[in-house]
Amino acid sequence: MKPIPDHIKENLDVLFVGFNPSIRSSETGHHFANPTNRFWSILYKAGITDRKYLPTEDFTLLDIGYGFTNIVARPTKNAQEISPHEYRTGREQLKAKISKYLPKIVCFVGKGVYQAYSGRRNVEWGRQSESIIPGVVDFVAPSSSGLVRMSIDDIADIYSELPKLIAKP
Repeated sequence: MKPIPDHIKENLDVLFVGFNPSIRSSETGHHFANPTNRFWSILYKAGITDRKYLPTEDFTLLDIGYGFTNIVARPTKNAQEISPHEYRTGREQLKAKISKYLPKIVCFVGKGVYQAYSGRRNVEWGRQSESIIPGVVDFVAPSSSGLVRMSIDDIADIYSELPKLIAKP
């Protein structure tokens, strides 16, 4: 299985960070491509996008201020297959990407992603009181995986804070 490309550029409104690519994402070369993943529906329901995008359109979201990367590049069936070494390496690579591209907000798609990145254990949903990279807002949102036991409306509610943060000067 091969990693999928980051979609990232300077000064994005939001950089979305997942655990790692799914097998389906690796096969297609697109982020959040597993048919059971609710990511694209959540963005639409939360008012982040004006329509439900397809995974194959992931790169087009750069044009409206959204980018994509993962803390670990290696595709797996699930995040439990990621080793501590991969997380350590991925954390340093992610910090370097964020420092280089300086998005306004980094949205971690899952508490576990943010915990692996920040080393913090007690994490609440939404904007974090302290960011890892100065000048960049850290935002934690629920995973969009179909395995998450929250309703899509409850998840979209949390994501709907992102447009409000983007609008703040």
